[in-house]
Amino acid sequence: MQLELDFPEDREFRRLLSRQRNVDVVLASLEIARDAYPQLTFDRTLEWLDRRAAEVGHSISLQGTEKNTLRAMGRCLAGTHGLHGDREAFSRAESSYIHRVIETGVGIPISLSVVYVAVAQRAGIDLAGVASPMHFLARFDGSRETYFVDPFNQGRILKYDRCLDWLAEMTELPIDDIEPMLEPARPRDIIIRMLNNLKSVHVQQDDWEATWKVQRRLTALEPNRFDQRRDLALVAMKSHRLGLAVDLLNDCLEHAPDEEAEEILIYHRDAAERLLSQWN
Repeated sequence: MQLELDFPEDREFRRLLSRQRNVDVVLASLEIARDAYPQLTFDRTLEWLDRRAAEVGHSISLQGTEKNTLRAMGRCLAGTHGLHGDREAFSRAESSYIHRVIETGVGIPISLSVVYVAVAQRAGIDLAGVASPMHFLARFDGSRETYFVDPFNQGRILKYDRCLDWLAEMTELPIDDIEPMLEPARPRDIIIRMLNNLKSVHVQQDDWEATWKVQRRLTALEPNRFDQRRDLALVAMKSHRLGLAVDLLNDCLEHAPDEEAEEILIYHRDAAERLLSQWN
C-alpha cells in the first residue's frame, strides 16, 4: 500500500521537504492549520499581520532606543490587541494555529512568537524565532545588546544574561547547554517543533485522526528517523488504517534498532493483522 507524503497543495511545506532556505514560516504554519480547518483561507491572517506591522511601524518611529522599539511592539500586540499566553493553551490544539491565536488572542510560546516575528519583520525589525528549551522566544540583536522577547508573557524583554539565567532555572540545564539553543532557529526547526506540540496535544486527547495528519508531516520532514516511521505505523493502527499499519510495521521491523523494539513492533503488527482479518 503506497503512502503519499508529498503534500501537493502546500508550497511552503514542500520547500521544507526539499530543504530550501527561503521558507515563509507564516505560510507553512497556515498550511498545517488547514489540515484542521479545511476551508481556511490565508488572506485574513496575512492582512491582519500587515495592519499590525503598519501600527508598529508608526509607533517605533517615535522611539529613541532599540529596547523602547521592542516595548512599543509589545504594547501594540499584547496591550492593544491582547495577544498573550496561559497555561490552559498548552492543552488546546487551536493555540498552535496562528489564525486562531490572532482570533482568540491566546497562544503558546511558539505560535505567539511566530506572530511577533512576522509583524516585526514586516515593520522592518530584525526579530528571529529562537527554539530555546521548554519556552520558545524571539531574539533581537541590537547594536550593543542582544534582547529576547517573550510573547507568552505579554512581550516582556530580557537581556541575554538574564534570559540565560531564567532558562537555566526553569530547565535545570547547564548554561553551556542552553547557549547554542539561543541562536535564531531555522524554519524547518520551527515547523518541526510546532508539529511536535500538536502531536502531543492530539495524543493526550486520543484524537488519532488529527494525530495521523500531524505524524504524516513529521515523517515527511524526518524520513530517516526510526522513531518517526515507528510512530507513523502506530498512529496508522490507532486511526484504523490497518492495512497500511501492517505494511508500515513490517517496514519498521527491517530497521528495528534492538530486540525490544522488534518485539514491540511484532506485537502491534500481529494485533493489526488480527483486526484486519476481523474487518474483512
